[in-house]
Amino acid sequence: MNAKPVFISCHAFRGQTLPGADRHSVTLFPPLLDDCTDAGGTTPRMEEVELRREQQSRVTQEQITERIRVRRLKNRILKCQHSVLFNIIRLLVAMCLNSAAFANPTEMAMIVQDSTALRAAPRDSAQQQAVLWQGELVEIRGQRMDYLQVYDYHRERGGFVRANQIRRTALASNEAADLLSVLRFVSDTPGAEALGFGYAAAYLKAAPAEELRGASGSEVFDALGSMADRLAQRASAETGVSKNAALALSSHLEVAARYGIKFISYERDGRMLMCYDGEAYRYVLAGVATPIQRAQAALALTRAECVDPDLGPRDRYQLNEQYAAILDKVEHRDLPDYLKNRIFMRRASVWSRLAYQQTRNGENASTTMNRALTELASVNVQELPDGDLSVYNNTLMLVSANSWAALPATSNSSKSLNIVTTSGQPGETCVALVDGKQELLRRCTYSIVWNNSISINREQNALALAVQPMEAWREIWLFHKTAQGWVLHVLPPNASNPELGYIEFAGWIPGGKQMLIAREARSEGKYKRSFEVLDLDTATMQQQSSKPELLGALQRWQAAGWKEHTLIIR
Repeated sequence: MNAKPVFISCHAFRGQTLPGADRHSVTLFPPLLDDCTDAGGTTPRMEEVELRREQQSRVTQEQITERIRVRRLKNRILKCQHSVLFNIIRLLVAMCLNSAAFANPTEMAMIVQDSTALRAAPRDSAQQQAVLWQGELVEIRGQRMDYLQVYDYHRERGGFVRANQIRRTALASNEAADLLSVLRFVSDTPGAEALGFGYAAAYLKAAPAEELRGASGSEVFDALGSMADRLAQRASAETGVSKNAALALSSHLEVAARYGIKFISYERDGRMLMCYDGEAYRYVLAGVATPIQRAQAALALTRAECVDPDLGPRDRYQLNEQYAAILDKVEHRDLPDYLKNRIFMRRASVWSRLAYQQTRNGENASTTMNRALTELASVNVQELPDGDLSVYNNTLMLVSANSWAALPATSNSSKSLNIVTTSGQPGETCVALVDGKQELLRRCTYSIVWNNSISINREQNALALAVQPMEAWREIWLFHKTAQGWVLHVLPPNASNPELGYIEFAGWIPGGKQMLIAREARSEGKYKRSFEVLDLDTATMQQQSSKPELLGALQRWQAAGWKEHTLIIR
């Protein structure tokens, strides 16, 4: 081969791309099996080379056309990003309304029965291709006998389904009213949540933009949220169910996921708790909604049981501030009494938690705690449904656990016996019992020490101090003088695992041997309230009653002001 020295050998460029070329660019010289024959670039297989270049050119042109189409689509989406309807469009995209199915003016069908067979032929004896569940949307492509030929875009599979197991829909605006009517029916039907998701998605696709901006749009999002909440509760409570029921539940959750409905799972008390993330409720609060819809949305978005248990103190504080802001936007004047009570109780819980977190941060939480007490006092107990009584008791225990934050920082200690608190390790508080300048006993804790709760008996041989290790759990530290010296007894609200409760000092019985206490707690699902006479030497109960009027010592020796500040008597 006589190659001219002015040319570079074609071996140097075989299989290489042009500088700056992207992944869609063709190679400068496709790799060939034969070598270059002369400096002019001619090869024995030039026709094959040209054919390959022509094929790659066509492929590249198709890729470029596709990229241009995608770029134009993105530009169109960006242009409408700031429009009022953008949030609704974003939800529709997230709800997995398959773009391929809805891009063409084809007729769709919704599966209305669980365990619907997708068969290879229009006969009951034909092979089963897949199992479809209520709420799924498929495309109709024909009809044979009493079967409809459909295509499932999610599974990418076609087949035949009995006509009586599906409902046709063109997803057109003239069908919006009918779709909404069906949604109103199934949204309150337990077990039909997946079907409701399908009808809600179909309505959002069919309804005109003006309708979605109004009350109907808020109604649909409210129904979506309530159905998602109900499905999450079913998933959290389903234990020991049959295999078929478990399969149906998991399939309904999968249908919900296809429509962009998200759930979050947490482990609590050895079991999994599933919660809806609340996206639809946020649309309710942002749109045109009735006071009842707004109240229900606010309650759904501020549930304490759906807070991540691993959330740090700072994030938890910010989350409760968001909850308080959401609840404050609810106008309760036009709400029914039972719904007003729920708003008041939720506000009391949130503001009580904020007071605890502010105290942990070293801030004055008296204003926040007084807000919690005001909200709790607004509850009309006579209008509480049976299902809300336990919620009321839980709210009252939470507020009671933090109630010392609302009282001024006064000292009830004598000149000789006193409590002095100092800082220990980071976040730690050291409590010293002193008699004058002599330190009698010292303990350190990471709990909140309520110095304004100090109470000393007349005999100067006992001191009670409220100490709070958690936002919903308050204990009593009982310092008692014995023949061997001073000892410390920690009195919890309940002997079992700490969950929710408080114990409070109620009075001293003369003689220096006994103390009155009141405690209220919920642990392992059991609620208990009691008024007791406690032996100081052993820190054990001597007398007990579930009602204060039945305990004679409490009626006679209760501390001045205890009944004024306590919430346990109601």
